[in-house]
Amino acid sequence: MTTADRVPEPASPMPQPGRPDRALVVLIGVIVALVVVALIVVFTTAEPARLDANTPAGAVQRYSAAVLDGDDEVAARYLSAAALTGCDAGAPAYGDDIRITLLDTDERGRAATVRVSIVTSSGAGPFGSSEYEFQDAFTLVQADGDWLVDQAPWQLTICPTGTGDEPQ
Repeated sequence: MTTADRVPEPASPMPQPGRPDRALVVLIGVIVALVVVALIVVFTTAEPARLDANTPAGAVQRYSAAVLDGDDEVAARYLSAAALTGCDAGAPAYGDDIRITLLDTDERGRAATVRVSIVTSSGAGPFGSSEYEFQDAFTLVQADGDWLVDQAPWQLTICPTGTGDEPQ
C-alpha cells in the first residue's frame, strides 16, 4: 500500500472516547464557581453587622436580640428605670418569626427615637406563611452615658420578673 492509496480519515468534531469535551469541562467549572460564590454569600451575610453599643440604634439592636433570644435578664439591662417600674407583666406577642430593620434614628440631646420596620411571620397556611409588616419606634433616654429603652414596640415589650427599679 502506497501513501497515495491511503484514505484520509475524516476529522471528527466528536471527542475521542475517554476524553471529556472541553465545553463541558468549562461549563462544570462555571457551575462549581457559582455554587462556591453563593455559599460564601449565604454564610457571610447571615449575621447582621453589630452597631456601636453607645448609640441609640446599637442599644435597640442588643435589646431586640436579647428579647428574641428569650434572655430577659440581658434585655432588662437595656431598659430604663421607668420602663422597669412601669411595665405590665406579660410575654412578648410576636409570631413564629420576626425581622426588625432599622429605618432611622433621631437623637435629641439625652433622648432618641429609633424607627424600625417589623415583619412578623407565623404558621404555614394553605397559601404559605402569614406575614405582617409595619413601622414602629423605640424611645430611648440616656442615663450615665448609656442609651436605655424607655418604650418599645408592643411586640418587643418585656416585663422581666425579679428586676428592681434599676437595670442590673
